[in-house]
Amino acid sequence: MAIISNTVNYLDGETLLEAFFAYDDSFAGRRPAVLISHAWRGRDQFVDDKAQELAKLGYVAFALDMYGQGILGQSTAENAALMQPFMDDRQALQQRINAALYAIKRLPWTDDSKIAAIGFCFGGLCVLDLARMGANIKGVVSFHGLLMPPPQTNSTNIQAKVLALHGHDDPMVTQEQVQAFMQEMTQLKADWQLHHYGHTMHAFTNPEANDPEFGTVYNAMAEQRAWQSMQNFLSEIFA
Repeated sequence: MAIISNTVNYLDGETLLEAFFAYDDSFAGRRPAVLISHAWRGRDQFVDDKAQELAKLGYVAFALDMYGQGILGQSTAENAALMQPFMDDRQALQQRINAALYAIKRLPWTDDSKIAAIGFCFGGLCVLDLARMGANIKGVVSFHGLLMPPPQTNSTNIQAKVLALHGHDDPMVTQEQVQAFMQEMTQLKADWQLHHYGHTMHAFTNPEANDPEFGTVYNAMAEQRAWQSMQNFLSEIFA
């Protein structure tokens, strides 16, 4: 097994974006592909590492870029400033992540009929919006993602299966938002799941998260359970 990885540029309008992709070259032909949407900081080593892990599982993995080539927040304030325009304009958010979907389809190893997307924190919201816009993909997985819907949802039905992995003690997602998300998914006739992890806060998959006052704390057991749930989900939707 040899994992091949590199970066690739793609466009959303006039904005130049840079993704990181990885795949196992011991597999012949096209194979299922997984988009990976980063947290509010930007495309960093965390999601690049997830791409490597997914490549080892036999997928084409594509760590997308929501902000632009080389743009990476260096503080909480910078991260918030990068994310907020997309929170304010969900149509722009959906257009940006749809550009990544177009880009991954152009990779020669991608099976266009078997594409999924996963995302972390802000990235969880991004992949949920990809599903909400009616994207023709197999499924999306949100890891401790923001759950609030856009002002308008383009699709009356969601084609992608939905898995949301949520820390019960996440202060950035209220219980009211959780209830509203379940109602939204039901009304949109989605095939949805929501897994709650007890005693678990925001950013529970990130080993560098250690700020209880801010609400971001790593939880190794929740991370392990969530990653296993994702693997089971991908196996199901790509069967």
